[in-house]
Amino acid sequence: MKDLFSIKDKIYVLSGGTGTLGGSIAEYLVREGARVILLGRSQSKLLTKKEALNTIVSDSTFSFEVDVLNEEALIEVKKEIASDFGRLDGLINLAGGNIPGATLTSEQSIYDIAISDTRKVLDINLLGTVTPTIVLSGIMAEQGFGSIINISSMASKQAISRVLGYSMAKAGVDTFTQWMANEMASKFTDKIRVNAIAPGFFIGNQNRRLLTNEDGSYTDRGNKIIDNTPMARFGDASELNGAVHYLLSDASSFVTGSIFDVDGGFSSFSGV
Repeated sequence: MKDLFSIKDKIYVLSGGTGTLGGSIAEYLVREGARVILLGRSQSKLLTKKEALNTIVSDSTFSFEVDVLNEEALIEVKKEIASDFGRLDGLINLAGGNIPGATLTSEQSIYDIAISDTRKVLDINLLGTVTPTIVLSGIMAEQGFGSIINISSMASKQAISRVLGYSMAKAGVDTFTQWMANEMASKFTDKIRVNAIAPGFFIGNQNRRLLTNEDGSYTDRGNKIIDNTPMARFGDASELNGAVHYLLSDASSFVTGSIFDVDGGFSSFSGV
């Protein structure tokens, strides 16, 4: 049974691994004996995170400074990974987020949204998942195995006010997850699996001001989320680790094209 869940000595690529959720997942994987390759645009953030993880387990973490929207640059990263590591056991697409111009305030309507910023949000959340998946899964197609985890959202399942671009992008991630799962299993091998995790509401740097006031109390939006979450709390980043571990391990060998909610019951509650 232990081997079924073992991820020791596996090699995983994480985009967005320097953020709140991605950083927690990266640390968990390292503590479980895996080796982690971080992808990101900020060399300073990558270096800081890599050094911190290598302090936990020496020589456990590597990084590439790369924009996950840059196909040509990702192809070069793919070549280096294949050459330096010889294989790729898994890919977790954590790059994403929102920006102010694509996020309406409570006083604004759809006619105040910035289309250019909305396009940027669509790019980083949707194409920032699609592009590295298509490029790096090529290693998996050649070796005949691998697990891909995409990050969806509660915003992909129902209308959540103020975040139109983010919602559309994450709905696209859901569709791409199912499409890619079918593509890999039907045209390559059933040993390549593609799934997604849909987190509920976790407080991170990008949404902290939306959900909490400076004194730590919840904003009106934060309180509405809590009122519609049966567990009546926000999630802790560490609470994604179990789902990630399961989907990366052989314990989920017959699981593909699935989207797992980790949301404290938010998606199951009607509000009544």
